[in-house]
Amino acid sequence: MQIYRIDHVAQVTGDLDAQVALLEGLFGFRRVRSWDSPDEGARGTRLEIPGSHGQAWEVVAPAGEGSALQTFLDDHGGRPGLHHVGAEVPDLEAVRAELEVRGIKPTDGARGRWLEASLTPPEHGPGVLFRLRGPGNLDMCGDSSASVPESSSPPGPSLGIVALDHICQAFPDRDLLAGWYHGLAGFTQVWRTPDDEHPDMADLVLNIPGSAICWEVIMPRGEDSFIERFLDRNGAAAHHVTFEVADWDKALAACEHHEIPTFDDEEGVTDGAAWKHTFIHPKHTGGVLVQLFWEERPGVWVRSDKVPPPWT
Repeated sequence: MQIYRIDHVAQVTGDLDAQVALLEGLFGFRRVRSWDSPDEGARGTRLEIPGSHGQAWEVVAPAGEGSALQTFLDDHGGRPGLHHVGAEVPDLEAVRAELEVRGIKPTDGARGRWLEASLTPPEHGPGVLFRLRGPGNLDMCGDSSASVPESSSPPGPSLGIVALDHICQAFPDRDLLAGWYHGLAGFTQVWRTPDDEHPDMADLVLNIPGSAICWEVIMPRGEDSFIERFLDRNGAAAHHVTFEVADWDKALAACEHHEIPTFDDEEGVTDGAAWKHTFIHPKHTGGVLVQLFWEERPGVWVRSDKVPPPWT
């Protein structure tokens, strides 16, 4: 199967208005579309991510009786969080056939416009849910009462996000998952850390063909790894989402203005150019761990030797 574009990241919440206000205020996202489809059990808002070349952020909430989104929230203890990653494929029925050959049974979306499936090896349990749409099905969300909201300027400073850089997934074996994604959808390795660079983790980053967004895989190493604890609680789910900011000091000032704490700050210098990163806890973002980074020169934040992947 082929994924030729990542369209959006979607999070589910029980309070749509509050989450959209947070994304507009702190994150600086801009509302471009809202919908309410009780027959399909969902209402939501699509927001533009600054600098992300067509990728968007969607917030969805339950609507109507028997909503699958309400079931999702109930299954997760009522906690909001990341719901799915929306992607475009050239041939939806070919994707269905390929997934079924690999033991993955996709579910049909509203009116047959899209498929939903975890693309993680099925023997490892649910992973990140993907919503896949084919050509001609330009709408992944309900359309019974869609509207384009009036533009507004939220009060206060924003983070100054300039790109959605990557989505990170936790998995017990980075090379096993990377090899699976490579064989399934052509993901290719961009870089990887040496096995012993970090005492509690190892990671690699994959390019998604045709997309500006990358896919990071992190795995536990050593004793009492934070990734092992994450896997025990959540399975092979999305661990965090990473955004690049234009001005580090302004981004931190925006967090302070909105009374949003950060943690695990780190900074360094690579080839004479500075870089910095930090995290915002899910309880302050609507259920998604967010990483922010800034780099003085493109490409210096993450550097590693060009090690060939063992799975090719």
